[in-house]
Amino acid sequence: MLRVSAMTANNSSPAFLDASRPDTPDLVVPQGVVPFYLDHRPVRGRLVRPGVLTDTLLTRHDNPDAVLRLAGEALALVAALASSLKFRGSFSLQAKGDGPVSLLLADCTDSGALRFHARSDDEQVAELLKTTPAPTASQLLGKGYIAFSVDQGPDTDIYQGIVEMNGESLSEMAAHYFATSEQHACWVRLFCEKTPVGWRSGALVMEKIAMDGGIDADMTPEEGDDAWETAVTLATTLTAREVLDDSLSSADLLYRLFHAEGLVAGQPRALAFGCRCSRARLSGILETFPLDDLDHMAQDGTITMNCSFCNHSFHFQRDEIGGKAA
Repeated sequence: MLRVSAMTANNSSPAFLDASRPDTPDLVVPQGVVPFYLDHRPVRGRLVRPGVLTDTLLTRHDNPDAVLRLAGEALALVAALASSLKFRGSFSLQAKGDGPVSLLLADCTDSGALRFHARSDDEQVAELLKTTPAPTASQLLGKGYIAFSVDQGPDTDIYQGIVEMNGESLSEMAAHYFATSEQHACWVRLFCEKTPVGWRSGALVMEKIAMDGGIDADMTPEEGDDAWETAVTLATTLTAREVLDDSLSSADLLYRLFHAEGLVAGQPRALAFGCRCSRARLSGILETFPLDDLDHMAQDGTITMNCSFCNHSFHFQRDEIGGKAA
């Protein structure tokens, strides 16, 4: 998402040739997502721990802490869900409601690049905080819908699932989506807090997979249900303190939870700072505006576009943008 404003600046590179990226952090967390399954049990899952990446993403925005906490949970959620799919492109969450946070967007690419945007009314958030110091996702978002989308580029159709927001937490809203749209059991727990070393977030997501997938020919459906319930019971013992502790490895954390249940950890996947804006891309957007609109945007001959995902400003000389004739 982009905001257009007017400022003065100098940039000698032709916009349509300048594919440079903004000066944003080159940050990669090698083991941001650890997939796992429980041997001979109908359970698979992902543990997400972006570490310092969460602080880097959240602190580039000036939303209130309550909103940033919700955004951190959303980032952990899309990282978990994107890592479970085979696709090329981006996986996104969009929550739109009538509450103090009218729009929440978070997405993750197939390579693990994360970004987010939250549109909030800070005065409404401040009023809510007067009576509710720790508002829930439902109180922040209000009534509306939550959508999950997979975008694999202009040559493919966008897959999208939309449901009404149902639940107090973002974890409950996500679980409700899976129960109604995907129609299979899914357990979701999301975390995000501002710790003494900065913002940290995390997620533990588990899915119950079909018994006819060759898990264990000798396991009855009832035994499969019991194995799932056991895994959920163990997962509920997970604490925010454990997930957000940088000194505790994901391997050790998963071992604590599931070592007696045939834990098998998969190949970790990296997460990274992932805004995809560039001068060339934004120049192309400006070229679609009528000439009169471009003249109105310019001040002292310069147009500035602000990327809402990375909060970086791009400056364009008015005479380098052609625009569209009326």
